Amino acid sequence: MFDPDTNDEWNKLAYWMRNAAFEQCPQALMLLDPHQNRYVDCNVAAGKLLDYNRQQILEMPITGIHGRDLGQLIVFTEQALSQGAAITDRISCRKADGHHIRAELHAARTAINQRELLILSLKDLSEEEAKRDVNEADRIVRKGLLEWKHLQSIFQQGERENLLMLTSVGDGIYCVDTDGLCTFVNPAAKRLLGRTDDEVLGQNIHYVHHHTHEDGSHYPVEQCPIYAAVRDGVVHEGKREVFWKHDGTPFPVEFTSTPIISDSTIIGAVVVFRDISERLQTEKKLHETLDELSALKARLEEENAYLQQEFLIEQKYHGIIGESDAIKRILQQVELVAQTDASVLITGESGTGKELLARAIHEASKRKDKPLIRVNCAAIPHELFESEFFGHSKGAFTGAIRDRIGRFELANGGTIFLDEVGEIPLELQSKLLRVLQEGQLERVGEEKTRTIDVRIIAATNRDLKKEASENRFREDLYFRLNVFPIHSPPLRERESDITLLAMNFLNQVSKKAGRTDLKIRQSDIQKIQQYSWPGNIRELQNTIERAAITAANGKLSIDLPFEIPAQENPVSSLINESTLTTIVADEQMQKLVEANMLAALNSCDWKIFGEDGAAKLLGLKPTTLASRIKRLGLSR
Repeated sequence: MFDPDTNDEWNKLAYWMRNAAFEQCPQALMLLDPHQNRYVDCNVAAGKLLDYNRQQILEMPITGIHGRDLGQLIVFTEQALSQGAAITDRISCRKADGHHIRAELHAARTAINQRELLILSLKDLSEEEAKRDVNEADRIVRKGLLEWKHLQSIFQQGERENLLMLTSVGDGIYCVDTDGLCTFVNPAAKRLLGRTDDEVLGQNIHYVHHHTHEDGSHYPVEQCPIYAAVRDGVVHEGKREVFWKHDGTPFPVEFTSTPIISDSTIIGAVVVFRDISERLQTEKKLHETLDELSALKARLEEENAYLQQEFLIEQKYHGIIGESDAIKRILQQVELVAQTDASVLITGESGTGKELLARAIHEASKRKDKPLIRVNCAAIPHELFESEFFGHSKGAFTGAIRDRIGRFELANGGTIFLDEVGEIPLELQSKLLRVLQEGQLERVGEEKTRTIDVRIIAATNRDLKKEASENRFREDLYFRLNVFPIHSPPLRERESDITLLAMNFLNQVSKKAGRTDLKIRQSDIQKIQQYSWPGNIRELQNTIERAAITAANGKLSIDLPFEIPAQENPVSSLINESTLTTIVADEQMQKLVEANMLAALNSCDWKIFGEDGAAKLLGLKPTTLASRIKRLGLSR
């Protein structure tokens, strides 16, 4: 037994009880280390929820279960670490079978053995919703049974107080026996039907008010749902039936016919009905109003289509123009990562607006009042990289006639944008990695260590993962930069944005030139949408500016190159020489281009990428060739 006076024994008991409470808690609980990206412990409920055993969970990284929503996970954990607690329902959990479930996560910061950890509780939202639905259905059923049992007791016991209550309600109520004859009718029912006691009591109630359909056709008594409750002992409802008044006028009703059972024998039914004329009239007016609003909305949308386009141009998000799915997805990513200090790697072809994305992230971040320093890594000579990045002291090398502050120090407190980061020399990448990890640097020729606080945004048109695998780029630096990747799509994948971009560029050129007569015609729009834009947004901007300069009488002259392979291509020898010397029309020229492309593809066994691919043979980018194959519908 434990001695209450022995603190050590009581501490052991308390420790054991806490462990047991954690282990047997019906709520799924997990203890995780966000800095090491791993789980420290989990209880039985967590293993059951995710279909993993404890050992499997402890051997996998946190991103193994929550990695599909990596951006949300980063924001969530940083909020929990900085504020002490966080809650979200936007992070899914991957189960052992690969299936993802929607979950609600609660996190709280804790410290164990001087380690900062997070205790995480998980709830399966679909399971919680199912439980609520079952409870609600059970409540409704219980309520309905109690109400009908109460009505049944009214007519079985014949209590005076209950009968007085029935005479006071606004709904019509009457009872029928097993022969369909009326045995009771309340004042509201007589008023609604325009009948007296003598005209209803003892009469076949179907022939009193329910003998005809709304169109006047006969309603057979054997089909009447009022009597069905007497026959089968089940509650029957009429949602929109027609009852007839004494003067022969119909009125719409809804009713419920409930069997009265005594000693397991059906002895009749009680019918409750109400006039729904006013409600139907209100619903009709509501539908008419909604139809008018829909028509008005459609008309306004048509009238304001052009204004909406102008609004999209003027109210662009930090200079980003577009309404395509790709741009909407990018804007969501920008909003998400801007609130953190996570490193961002922007990938994409040249001319897709990677610098614009970097500026948007900076302007939407808490560092927006600090500088954004741009460094074009491709334009810096290799021998000057270290000086440009970290600065130098006077006399550090020939030509260093004074102290010079580096780009990282200039960006202190703000953001540094490393454009074409793949151009950084391999020998400098280790120093850059140290700055990213420790936030410290030394100027060239100086031993003093300086501390900086800089947010890194990098951009490249290279495949850095492939570069790292081929030892042309440090793998650890790649993973440090690639915390939150964003892909900037080429313009050919944003067809719905081409017109908006062209209008914006034309608007800019018109303002600079002081012209108001320049307009984009429908034929111009068709032409720019059919072009593949290998130079992306930059090429589109240059094309619009050139068209504005050469415009005559306000009409643009969209000058686009005819997309054919270069004449010096070796694959041209695959085409018959007599064909090349023939003067061909546009249609024939297009067929010639297709034939030339097919010849290259067939000679490379339809391999597009690589040194021995058709793109190399044709002198095209692989992505451009793939786009043309799809557009022309070419196949083996």
